[in-house]
Amino acid sequence: MPETSNSLNTVLVQADLRWQDPVGNREHLSALMDEADVADLFVLPETFATGFLGDLDGAAESMAGDTLAWMKAEAIARKAAICGSLALLEDGRRFNRFLFVDEQGALLGHYDKHHLFGFGGEDQRYTAGVAPTVIDWRGWRIDLQICYDLRFPVWCRNDRDFDLQLFVANWPSPRVEAWRALLRARAIENQAYVIGVNRVGRDGNETPYPGCSSAWDAMGACLVELDAQARSERVELHLDRLRTIRREFPFQADRDAFELRP
Repeated sequence: MPETSNSLNTVLVQADLRWQDPVGNREHLSALMDEADVADLFVLPETFATGFLGDLDGAAESMAGDTLAWMKAEAIARKAAICGSLALLEDGRRFNRFLFVDEQGALLGHYDKHHLFGFGGEDQRYTAGVAPTVIDWRGWRIDLQICYDLRFPVWCRNDRDFDLQLFVANWPSPRVEAWRALLRARAIENQAYVIGVNRVGRDGNETPYPGCSSAWDAMGACLVELDAQARSERVELHLDRLRTIRREFPFQADRDAFELRP
């Protein structure tokens, strides 16, 4: 593959996740990915193996577990990168971890969710990550974020020179308008492509999810938005278009300076 790709065919994989059923979820996600014609990158939802907090009654997987192995095998078979988050156990601590696997099956990096959802008890279960993660892949700089992080613009701000910001989520239906508004805001303020991949259906706590996965350009235009069905949708992103926008409207140069402290 070329070192730099101007076009990035990205597939939003919007799933109806099975509660506490990693095997069933892997099968479901494989079928959804089969729907895509051409893909460079598949984006899966947050905690796609279990559902949000779906690991509460069982042992979390490790980095040597079946689901990361499945991601690597799928990436190789499809000749495309695959990313999404899992509930993972490492050194006795649980993390909501966003993994990015390239088309050769190599794990390029991971991000541990920084803003844990205290309203839902996530902070009582998991350990918060302490630093953002940007993946360098095919000439694109890709910033990894998870669900609740979307509400915190200082954490999400583009002071790390990313081109694409990915949010994977289990974002419930009652707050769907916030989901839409915040995704668009992050794209505009950061002058970057933004993609949010949510789930559909109901989880084991009967929480409903609306889907509404979407992609936005750096001007705040919606490139694609899904409905409430489990399906995949492809969107093509263009690096030259992004660079043109930034050159014509160099707003990032005027942003305020912030310092994040522990």
